[in-house]
Parts: sequence; structure tokens; C-alpha cells
Amino acid sequence: MKEDLVLPAPREAAADSAGEPLLQVAGLTKHFPVKGGFPIRRTVGAVQAVDGIDLTVHVGESFGLVGESGCGKSTTGRLITRLMEPTAGTISYRGKDITHASRKQLAPIRSEIQMIFQDPYSSLNPRQTVGKIISGPMEINDIVPEGGREKRVRELLEIVGLNPEHYNRFPHEFSGGQRQRIGVARALALEPKLIVADEPVSALDVSIQAQVVNLLQKVQAELGIAFLFIAHDLAVVRHFSQRVAVMYLGKIIEVGDRESIYTRPRHPYTHALLSAVPEVNLSDETDGGRRERIRLAGDVPSPISPPSGCRFRTRCWKAQDKCAAEEPPLIQISGNHEGHLTACHFPEEPTIEGRDEDIVLDPALAALEEGIEGQ
Repeated sequence: MKEDLVLPAPREAAADSAGEPLLQVAGLTKHFPVKGGFPIRRTVGAVQAVDGIDLTVHVGESFGLVGESGCGKSTTGRLITRLMEPTAGTISYRGKDITHASRKQLAPIRSEIQMIFQDPYSSLNPRQTVGKIISGPMEINDIVPEGGREKRVRELLEIVGLNPEHYNRFPHEFSGGQRQRIGVARALALEPKLIVADEPVSALDVSIQAQVVNLLQKVQAELGIAFLFIAHDLAVVRHFSQRVAVMYLGKIIEVGDRESIYTRPRHPYTHALLSAVPEVNLSDETDGGRRERIRLAGDVPSPISPPSGCRFRTRCWKAQDKCAAEEPPLIQISGNHEGHLTACHFPEEPTIEGRDEDIVLDPALAALEEGIEGQ
């Protein structure tokens, strides 16, 4: 039997200094087997949902993870919280390897790593009251706060902007935004050091999104909690995160500080993502000039049989033979700021200003626009 994990000073904030690594992930991989055959079913392939990613989240840091739907963001979050068993790689929390730790070994740190789920409707038990939902983690971990659990729950409801009198209500009596606040309160119940927020605002109205994001920022500032913020809304990630990683088809293809990723991207896919964000002012005479426009063709390739070499090459306008033969390493390339890593053989210039000609890889879209202009 393996020895239990022993973590130093799990509850004392003084034990952790801002900027120190809290979570370190190396080569993290998750492949889901694909079964086929009759009458004997056997493994005929694997869905490569996450395929060897590296990332580090520091104490008190907000780290954003962005990418298209199906690129493996949510799977990464569930692997880090150990809701799924990784196929390969390592997950280290506060210097301790928890990759394949047993349930008993994980018990001391379960309270320190919490998760906010994407759907505020299915993530709450409809048969339990709000008080029961939020106090549940305290009961499981046998924690009795000073003044009792009910008092603590009412305090948490007030922290997330709900009325303490909502203690005895059921989830169906709340709106989507209020339900997500209940989810946030549940995640805060055990005073965690790391929260994995899996697209916490994607199911909410825009006005409610701002309220929830501001709430999370307030919680982070006051309690010093680190966040792994998973989302596909680039504007929300820019507002919330200090560092950002861009994910494509199970791989992290670029990572850096917020300013570098949003104003000096180097990977073609990052350029394409940023160019897809709608602009409020479409005039060419804005102070920053016209922003580049890139429109890709087709969908993301199947994770069952991803392209060889660079996985983005099938949709990239700069792809060459080298891209199919060699997988580009995630490194700091010439012209990047320190900590800004890019996985590309032929990186773009560090700018998002408008090009002489828009990049349009979809022939049908190009023909449609030419037809409209000719009318």
C-alpha cells in the first residue's frame, strides 16, 4: 500500500508565497478507447482528447485556457481535479505527485482543489436545499466551522451576493445566474487554494456573465485563490486571466501573459481566434487601425486520427512540408517576451493589425462575398 500524501500546512496562507508553483502538469494525456467489432468487441482506436500538455498555475494566479469546442479544455480540468484518471503524464500539487493517488491519498487535498461546473442547472441536486448543497462538502470532510455549518453557509450566500434567507430554498426557485452563484458558494465552502472553473459563464446571459466574473475576481482578490479559468469567450478570459494558454486538438500551441497573447500572438491559430472576435467599431480610421481578418475553412480534424506533425496544418495558410513531418515544440521563439511560448515552425509577426489582404481559406465564403459585392 502506498503511503498517504502529506502536504505541508494545508490551511495556512503564510506557507504559500505569491508566484510559487501551486499546480504543475507535465505530459498530461487522456485517450478514450474506441470499441468496435462483432460479435467480439475490441479496441480499434482512441480519442486523443488531451495529448501531452504542460502547464503551471502559481499561487493566487488566474490562468486562462481557451480554444474551440472539443479541443480538450474540459477534459483537462477534470483530469486536474482527478475526476478522471489520466492515461499518462504527471500532475503535481504543491510539490506532491497526485497523478495516480488513491482515494485515501487524495482525501487531504480534495478540500483544496474545487471545481465550478459549466451547467448551473445539472450541477445542483434538485432534491436538496441550497443549505444542504453548500454544507455537503463540509459534512463529507467532517468540518464544523466556528458557529456551525448553517452560519457558514449563510455567510457564503452573502459573499456570493445571495440572500442568507435562501438557505431553505431549492435550486428550481433560482435563475441561471443565481444557480451559478450557488455553485461558487459550494466551491468556496472548504476554503480552497485552487478552483477549476469550467466555462462558468457560458450558459448565462451577457449581463449575468459580467456579474459572475466580477464576483470571481472579488473572491480571488480577497481570498487569494488560484483559478484555472476554462472558456471559449476570449473577451471574458482577457478580463479575468493573468496568463493564457491556447489549446487546439488536445495540444497547447501557445502560452504567455495576457498582453502577449492578445496583442503579440505568434501562432497562426491564435491569430485566427483573435480575428474572429467581433469588433465594436468597424471603421478603418480607429486609433489602432483596422484589425486583421482570418477565416478558416472546415472543422477541427477528428481527435481519433489527428494530422501528423502540427495538428493545425490542415487549416493553416502557412503550412509547409516540414509541418507534416515534424511536430513543433512549445518553445520561446525569437521576438517573444519571456514566458511567451509558441509551437510553430513558421510563426506570424507579433501584431494583430489589418493585413493588405484578408486571409479567407473557405472558397464558398469567398465566392459568396464576391457575389454580394458584385450586386
